[in-house]
Amino acid sequence: MGQRNPCSPRKIGPRGLATSCASTACAHGSPAAAVFSSPPLTTTTRKASRAHHRQLPPRPTPQAPRRVTSGIVVVGSRRRSPSPRARRENVVELLQRYRRDRHVLLNYMLSGNLIKKVVMPPGAISLDDVDIDQVSVDYVLNCAKKGEALDLGDAIRLFHDSLDYPYVNNSGTVEEFFLLTKPEYSGPAPAREPPPVPAIAPSPVVIPAPIVDPPPVAVHSPVSTTNLSKSQSFDSPTEKELTIDDIEDFEDEEDEFDSRRASRRHQSDANDLSLRLPLFETGITDDDLRETAYEILVAAAGASGGLIVPQKEKKKEKRNKLMRKLGRSKSENTQSQTQRQPGLVGLLETMRAQLEITESMDIRTRQGLLNAMVGKVGKRMDNLLIPLELLCCISRAEFSDMKAYLRWQKRQLNMLEEGLINHPVVGFGELGRKVNELRNLFRKIEESESLQPSAAEVQRTECLRSLREVATSLSERPARGDLTGEEVEEILELLKSTWRILGITETIHDTCYAWVLFRQFVFTGEQGLLKVVIEHLRKIPLKEQRGPQERLHLKSLRSSVDAEDSFQDFTFFQSFLSPVQKWVDKKLNDYHLHFSEGPSMMADIVTVAMLIRRILGEENNKGMESPDRDQIDRYITSSVKSAFVKMAHSVEAKADTSHEHVLASLAEETKKLLKKDTTVFSSVLSKWHPQSAVVSASLLHKLYGSKLKPFLEHAEHLTEDVVSVFPAADALEQYIMSVMASVVGDDGLDSICRQKLAPYQIESKSGTLILRWVNGQLERIETWVKRAAEQETWDPISPQQRHGASIVEVYRIIEETADQFFAFKVPMRTGELNSLCRGFDKAFQVYTQLVTGPIVDREDLIPPVPVLTRYKKELGIKAFVKKEIHEVRTVDERKASEIIQLTMPKLCVRLNSLYYGISQLSKLEDSINERWARRKSESINIRRSMSEKSKSAVSSQKNQFDGSRKEINAAIDRICEFTGLKVIFWDLQQPFIDNLYKNNVSQARLDAIMEVLDTVLNQLCNVIVEQLRDRVVTGLLQASLDGLLRVILDGGPTRVFSPSDATLLEEDLEILKEFFISGGDGLPRGTVENLVSRIRPVIDLIKQETRVLIDDLREVTQGAKSKFGTDSKTLLRVLCHRNDSEASHYVKKQFKIPSSAPAT
Repeated sequence: MGQRNPCSPRKIGPRGLATSCASTACAHGSPAAAVFSSPPLTTTTRKASRAHHRQLPPRPTPQAPRRVTSGIVVVGSRRRSPSPRARRENVVELLQRYRRDRHVLLNYMLSGNLIKKVVMPPGAISLDDVDIDQVSVDYVLNCAKKGEALDLGDAIRLFHDSLDYPYVNNSGTVEEFFLLTKPEYSGPAPAREPPPVPAIAPSPVVIPAPIVDPPPVAVHSPVSTTNLSKSQSFDSPTEKELTIDDIEDFEDEEDEFDSRRASRRHQSDANDLSLRLPLFETGITDDDLRETAYEILVAAAGASGGLIVPQKEKKKEKRNKLMRKLGRSKSENTQSQTQRQPGLVGLLETMRAQLEITESMDIRTRQGLLNAMVGKVGKRMDNLLIPLELLCCISRAEFSDMKAYLRWQKRQLNMLEEGLINHPVVGFGELGRKVNELRNLFRKIEESESLQPSAAEVQRTECLRSLREVATSLSERPARGDLTGEEVEEILELLKSTWRILGITETIHDTCYAWVLFRQFVFTGEQGLLKVVIEHLRKIPLKEQRGPQERLHLKSLRSSVDAEDSFQDFTFFQSFLSPVQKWVDKKLNDYHLHFSEGPSMMADIVTVAMLIRRILGEENNKGMESPDRDQIDRYITSSVKSAFVKMAHSVEAKADTSHEHVLASLAEETKKLLKKDTTVFSSVLSKWHPQSAVVSASLLHKLYGSKLKPFLEHAEHLTEDVVSVFPAADALEQYIMSVMASVVGDDGLDSICRQKLAPYQIESKSGTLILRWVNGQLERIETWVKRAAEQETWDPISPQQRHGASIVEVYRIIEETADQFFAFKVPMRTGELNSLCRGFDKAFQVYTQLVTGPIVDREDLIPPVPVLTRYKKELGIKAFVKKEIHEVRTVDERKASEIIQLTMPKLCVRLNSLYYGISQLSKLEDSINERWARRKSESINIRRSMSEKSKSAVSSQKNQFDGSRKEINAAIDRICEFTGLKVIFWDLQQPFIDNLYKNNVSQARLDAIMEVLDTVLNQLCNVIVEQLRDRVVTGLLQASLDGLLRVILDGGPTRVFSPSDATLLEEDLEILKEFFISGGDGLPRGTVENLVSRIRPVIDLIKQETRVLIDDLREVTQGAKSKFGTDSKTLLRVLCHRNDSEASHYVKKQFKIPSSAPAT
């Protein structure tokens, strides 16, 4: 289209590269374009090509007719509409849905029992051979209602006949029509009603207002008419069977019929891959592009000298082929296998099959291009204006069907109009031509078909000659290089041969090729195509790596597209790569949904996204506005949010049937989501963003936190919901922390926690609630303990269990409380456990105090010490009587009653209960520590600012019950002491305290009370537990020694001793000692000896002469040290109880000791 300055900008053709009408085939995204730019047939791609050439994407159905009132619309025309692109896509989607529903309805009716009999059209064996799109629905419904046989040949004929009628509805007489004309060439809408439909034939297709029907074939429908036999009449309503005479004519058009079937492939999301290019104003369809692409390919092959016209098969072979087809059963799917011819001929045959081009069309195209070269010496075939040459060299006679010819001619004229008028390389202003001149030529060529044959040929020839004069100058293309001559795959070489025609460079090829392959990947899901896409995207050089001429050329390729009621300019790379970027962004913005099966395909998709981002970022002359990791951040944020929202909705939908709180279920599902994200997706994203797992983890932490926050704010008590939600939320937070720590380490985690995360503070909140619960429980425990102690009878439970029932009840209460405490799975700190243990410790102390409550002081048990008097023989009896009167007990009745009730067995049960309490205390403590350690080990908290180390938490519990231990041990010692004192000073007061050694040592010896003491000791040992026996007996021994000292030193005026009595006293002391040693069965000898040792010095003093004692006392009172190692008080008491006048005189004179107690 003329040499021109490559620096001047020009528009890219509609959905194509603009120079040639066939250039649109590479860029439009049609199935033809996908094959036309297929990858080099390496071992892998050859297999993929053979496997998928029957899986080409569905062809988009032309835009549906638009309904207007009292007006006319363009039916099937793809004119530029002022409505947004999204609205246009919705219209196409609606039409495709209608088409699918129509298929389902007709297949159901034809396959079921609704139709009495179905007569196939010529050449069809089963319904699979019939194009459902060309069957009249009204005719089928009419046959079903009347119960008549259905002739599909008539149904197809009536469908095409109905296209000549305007589309109307049954809503009454309204001024609403669907016309097949263009508004600029039409007059006003008719004011009359449409003519009635003849009764002898099925009515044209009548559809409701909101439903649209496929556009008529006469304009540019992708659905072609089935080419019936020439001998079959369209007006014949009777059935007609296929005869051998019809075979030849049918066979010539058989493949063309098959190639025109509408695709029944399912819809995919490939609509997102629509190029950023303007729509065709002439309404060119994907089928048009596919056929034109093949014509370009043939022309390119012809330039290489590889173009030959194949011979038609013999009639006998055709008959055999058809008879084999007629002989197949419906269930057979076998296809005849043909051997591929070698070289360029075989390659063209493969491409013809993949592009679904019929043999007859292939022959016409080849013959027409060869005829075009006649007389053009030195001119290459790939320099021809292919649509124009084909119009000139292919006549009506080469088509068996007039409608097929008209459709072919319309396609060629549309291609010329798009390439020469709508998107020319050279503007009309430069050549002084007018657009209307070309449009008039196109119109006259079309009108010539309605004239008489002779006049039609003349008008057509003249118009083509005039068209050639105008088009030749407009279609000249600047040379952009030839083949490089490198050894590449033969298919790629064949495709590269079209570059001269299309004006394609290596960069343009890689870009278009990547788009085509990616679109094919979207349809087929073949991951191998992605690998090739990545390979070609990487081949696209950066701006500084391109040559000056190529940079200028790429800069000149721009397009203006209607977007959102405004026009937007796109560069070449933006036109082709922005749709791919939009598609991959859409998938990656929700990669949890689209790549849930595995990360392998996702890795390639992310690679494509990053490569395109680099190319487009450079194209904007802004470089990379943000690093790749920022884009990955956006992918993660969008996908995680989307996945979380869907998950939240799903959990909420199941809330009514689930017994678990919504937030608890949501926490578990969030944890699963993060686990999948880290194990499946992070391995892919970490290539571009090393901390991708941290991004997703922190975002999920925030998203769940927003749901959790209101719940935390309103949690006041440990309800079932709190106990359910808190553990799940805390477990989620800890897992999130562990995921981030595994990526950034402990130091990095601390930084993230400070800067990005707002911790849930579940431990703090649950700690407060736990403390409230603990305090309430401890108050109840103290009440229960007091009640248990007050109700205790202090009888042993059994001979084996000699403790009281109250201590068992106390432990049951405490252990149940501990079980409840550890049953809470809510997060806890050490403080809550310490509070609980302190409460338990206090409870044991309260119980111990209640056990020892009735135990009186020793002063209440021991009688008052008699007044110290000196010995006087004549006053002995009188003083004794007086003393008896003064020694009456002064203990009040209440205490006396309590002491009497504290019998030996009950005291032993109290001791046993206390011992049981202190012995089980260690088990309780160990159980608490063990469960706490296990709890902490199961939830190792790595958030240093929110928890403590589990080791220090356990070690701090070791001394929690020391207070109870000390209290119980002191209580046991006190009761043991009380027991001994009560036995000696209360129970045995008369025989021991009052009568032992009374008046005369020899007449009141200790052996007189040993039998009673033995009875008491046996009773004690029968009840007390073995572990406390020695402690109680030791208390009894100490009390016995105290009583003995009391009798010797403070026995009153009735006790007098002489030095000769010391031997008797030593004998009694030995008896007492051996009684408690009991031949090794009692107390240890060493223990007894130590206790008895404090009595021996007193007996030694009794042995001494009076004068010796007086001298020693005199020295001690003067500050000297006693030679006997005693004190002055003991010496004085021994002298007072000496039946010696000298001693009596001394103490009277020296210490004023009276001879008898004063009267009271």
